[in-house]
Amino acid sequence: MVNKPSKADKKTAYDAKLCQLLDDYSQILIAAADNVGSTQLQNIRRGLRGDSVVLMGKNTMMKRSVRIHSEKTGNKTFLNLLPLLQGNVGLIFTKGDLKEVSEEVAKYKVGAPARVGLVAPIDVVVPPGNTGLDPSQTSFFQVLNIPTKINKGTVEIITPVELIKKGEKVGSSEAALLAKLGIRPFSYGLVVLSVYDNGSVFSPGVLDLTEDDLIGKFATGVTMVASLSLAVAYPTLAAAPHMFINAYKNVLSIAVATEYSYPQAEEVKEFLEDPSKFAVAAAPAAGAAAPGGAPAAAKEEEKKEEPAEESDDDMGFGLFD
Repeated sequence: MVNKPSKADKKTAYDAKLCQLLDDYSQILIAAADNVGSTQLQNIRRGLRGDSVVLMGKNTMMKRSVRIHSEKTGNKTFLNLLPLLQGNVGLIFTKGDLKEVSEEVAKYKVGAPARVGLVAPIDVVVPPGNTGLDPSQTSFFQVLNIPTKINKGTVEIITPVELIKKGEKVGSSEAALLAKLGIRPFSYGLVVLSVYDNGSVFSPGVLDLTEDDLIGKFATGVTMVASLSLAVAYPTLAAAPHMFINAYKNVLSIAVATEYSYPQAEEVKEFLEDPSKFAVAAAPAAGAAAPGGAPAAAKEEEKKEEPAEESDDDMGFGLFD
């Protein structure tokens, strides 16, 4: 006769397993497991096998193990997990890329019927078309105010109807109708709620950020720091380039307004004293216009006039002879 392990033995084994996982893995996905069946969970475990481990359990047991292990090891960062262990959740320990693991978990969703009393996670819309039901079933549609007509001996829905709104509870009539139509409107799977990474906790939405997003956010932050530094006249690395440029402008303004000068300001003063140098500098550029420009056009006009004069001389008489 094989002796079955007692509850105390199971708790001890679970505690040892959780503590070992906390030591071996620094990345954990906290996922909601509402309406996830055992077969579905096994498929998820099989899909993540290799660099990830899925651990389910009662929140009280998990919290107790995390708290005791934190005290034993002196690692207080484990305590950041405690507020996350609320509701029906599981832990996914992983050494892989967090985004890839999160996407892999999202693949294992299973369609589910609308059960009575269940809170709808999405809007449920019944599409128009032939239902395949005989006319005796029209009472379901009448109760739910769904416009129908009889077409070739079957009930046909005329227009799309929003049967259930997100957040509403599924009623008995809605559940019965969806069952008759063979519609399984909901899908369930593990949903990542939070991410634990070396003691830091953040939203899974962070995993969707690209390098361009991070660069953009960093640039925005640098701009804000520079603006604040300039406003309060407090030097920072972000504001230093602007401060140097502004200081140079101020020194240049003083040099232009006074007799004081320095090599970099002499050229500016020279141009301001003799504005004609701007026109001299621009003249070559104007002369080197594109082939379709005015100078080129003038040359072409001169070339066109020359043959006409030569032609008159060859004829031996002028225009008014």
